Amino acid sequence: MSVKAFKLVSAVEREMLMGDKNYINIECIECCGKNLYIGTNDCFIYHFLLDEKVSTAGKITFAATKQLHKYLGLKKPVSELKAASALTRLLVLCDNTITLVNMINLEPVPTGARIKGAVTFTLNENPVSGDPFCVEVCIISVKRRTIQMFMVFEDRVQIVKEVFTPEQPCAVAVDGYYLCLALTTQYIILNYNTGVSQDLFPYCSDEKRPIVKRIGRQEFLLAGPGGLGMFATVDGISQRAPVHWSENVIGAALCFPYVVALDDEFITVHSMLDQQQKQTLPFKEGHILQDFEGKVIVATNKGVYILVPLPLEKQIQDLLASHRVEEALVLAKGARRNIPKEKFQVMYKRILQQAGFIQFAQLQFLEAKELFRSGQLDVRELISLYPFLLPTSSSFIRSHPPLHEYADLNQLTQGDQEKMTKCKRFLMSYLNEVRSTEVANGYKEDIDTALLKLYAEANHESLLDLLVSENFCLLTDSAAWLEKHEKYFALGLLYHYNGQDAAAVQLWVKIVDGDIQDSTRSDLYEYIVDFLTFCSDQDLVWKYSEWILQKNEEVGVQIFTKRPLEEQEKNNINPDDIISCLNKYPKARVKYLEHLVLERKIQKEKYHTHLAVLYLEAILQLKSVTTDNCTETTELLLKLRSLLQKSDLYRIRFILDKIQGTDLHMESAILYGKLEEHEKALHILVHELKDFHAAEEYCMWNSENRDMQYRRRLFHMLLSVYLTAGTSDCALVMAAVDLLNNHAMEFDAGLVLQVVPDSWSVQLLSPFLAGAVRQSIHTKRMTQVALGLAQAENLIYKHEKVKQKGAPILLSDKKVCQVCQNPFCEPVFVRYPNGSMAHTHCAANRHLNSNVTHHSPSSSNQT
Repeated sequence: MSVKAFKLVSAVEREMLMGDKNYINIECIECCGKNLYIGTNDCFIYHFLLDEKVSTAGKITFAATKQLHKYLGLKKPVSELKAASALTRLLVLCDNTITLVNMINLEPVPTGARIKGAVTFTLNENPVSGDPFCVEVCIISVKRRTIQMFMVFEDRVQIVKEVFTPEQPCAVAVDGYYLCLALTTQYIILNYNTGVSQDLFPYCSDEKRPIVKRIGRQEFLLAGPGGLGMFATVDGISQRAPVHWSENVIGAALCFPYVVALDDEFITVHSMLDQQQKQTLPFKEGHILQDFEGKVIVATNKGVYILVPLPLEKQIQDLLASHRVEEALVLAKGARRNIPKEKFQVMYKRILQQAGFIQFAQLQFLEAKELFRSGQLDVRELISLYPFLLPTSSSFIRSHPPLHEYADLNQLTQGDQEKMTKCKRFLMSYLNEVRSTEVANGYKEDIDTALLKLYAEANHESLLDLLVSENFCLLTDSAAWLEKHEKYFALGLLYHYNGQDAAAVQLWVKIVDGDIQDSTRSDLYEYIVDFLTFCSDQDLVWKYSEWILQKNEEVGVQIFTKRPLEEQEKNNINPDDIISCLNKYPKARVKYLEHLVLERKIQKEKYHTHLAVLYLEAILQLKSVTTDNCTETTELLLKLRSLLQKSDLYRIRFILDKIQGTDLHMESAILYGKLEEHEKALHILVHELKDFHAAEEYCMWNSENRDMQYRRRLFHMLLSVYLTAGTSDCALVMAAVDLLNNHAMEFDAGLVLQVVPDSWSVQLLSPFLAGAVRQSIHTKRMTQVALGLAQAENLIYKHEKVKQKGAPILLSDKKVCQVCQNPFCEPVFVRYPNGSMAHTHCAANRHLNSNVTHHSPSSSNQT
């Protein structure tokens, strides 16, 4: 595909060079800065000054001013010209002789220094001598298969090396010690310092004109077989893919990133970056193509032309305008070496952004996203394509010159709704990815607001996720947009995020009441309850507490029962106020009191009593409606019994008075138990309820955390209740027998044998008697063990006493009392465990003083 990379501009026209002398032909050219030298077939050298001019329209022209011409007097064509600007010398090859002439006046040097026997020559642009005042020249000698190296100074020449080649050389290029040679049948690399050579590839010089050109440090361009321009390094390898040019190429030049080739009819331009032919310029009768410090000059026999490269940035923009994104990016990357780093970075980012919009317009979203990221696109450039997405307060202005040609998404998609939907989905995805990256820094409000609008418009599930997480959505714009799209629940979330909880709850309440329609959440009432539960604004909680409880008091009470623990512990909302509020809602009131008593375990008599009374009233109310115990009644009875059993804070007499006259016998028994009136309680359980199992359970839970004697007393009371009615009631007799047999450990066997009727057989009480005997034997043996341990311990103490008495104690008049420091007058003393001795009266006083000191902190310590 074509690219306008170069423009052909005339530099020296025929009339300026030869006038009406048609026999004059251009043989060679050399350009150094503004100096253009031309060698002709009649042995003349012409010197022109080239002046580059740029018109206001950006058109480049060249004006050539002739300085002088010089006849060399050899009547032979001037074959080659090379400028050595450091020496102010021009090297002229004519009649196999290289002559040094002055670049200014074209006069030969006075010393007459020259190199004879040269077929062709080239300069070493990577010299090895290091002398700035000489140039290194490599010639193909008229001697067969010989290359010679010279050092050329201002007024003299010096041969350095003579190298022999395996075949006759036809063309040569040099880089340092390396020669790239076109021989008769092949190309080779030859190190003239070491003599080591490397074959490259075969080539027939008889069929085609060889091309050997140095294009960079240690790299050459060669005309290969099959119309290929081959690249080769001094190591004999190719680091670039070849370019495809004409089979009849006669010249090549380099103007990065392009290789320019010349054949009989055309100038072709090839990219070194992707090896594609980019441009073709018709050019007949051309026979010279060379590049001089980035300036590409082409010549016919009669005229000289310059290939003016169009600025790379313009070439890239032309490619982008043709939607040739890949080529534009390849060219942009290749331009890095020709453009200052900072300028390149700015240019390259912009190119990436432009390429991204081209891909975006073609709905190539993955490619567009990568280009936007790499180019660090201001994401507002993309958002601005979508009408009304940027906030009204945004100060964003599109880049100038523009990055694309589209006014908005409608123009880009030409009204195609399917394409528009795809573009919006892409923007959603892209904004969601970049909102938490550095790309969003500085304009997070614009991004999040645009994302909210897209989500709302598309009814996207991520709208709620956006609003419940950290976001920077602008309230005014976002609220209006959500209201427009009837996203009232989301609008409430937005209000909440911006600290306007009252507005949020008010909106949600309207949805639940049906004043406005929004089906986002079917459980919105429960959501409001949960929201108010964790709301720190107590006034807001109280404001909507009535509405909440009226809707569902059992669920609504959660705004009080499930509040954060730390808030409840501080009693930020007074429980008494809550109970007063709940008086109109009995179910909610019960649940709240259960929360206080059972969950928070608040130790206040009024709450425990209140809860017990509410249970009792509810049970009596249910019993007044139906005589059968329904599920609700059973549940309430279990709750009441549990409370009566486990709590010690309620007013027992008060509750007992309320139960009197009802059939709540179990509850009465529990209350009598709390009053320590166990006989009454057991009488109710045995004679009123005839629930023997409950009677046994009563003894168990009433004696929890009590000593063994207390438990035995309860079980003996129960046995007495069973037996006091006489032995005529078989049920009570069997209950008594079962009690003894099942709980033998809880009875004093001796007392039991005294109270049981004489008519009972041993077999009837055999389990009890066996257990009692076993317990008695166990007790006896444990007592014997304890006695044995005590005797052993006593024996140990006696042994220690004997050991202490066994050692003699010597007392003399030289020993003194450890307390008073006076000698002993009689053989009566006290000896301490550490071996020290004291008078008996001193020891007694010391012991007394120690006790006084211990009991009276004000006393001083004594030794």
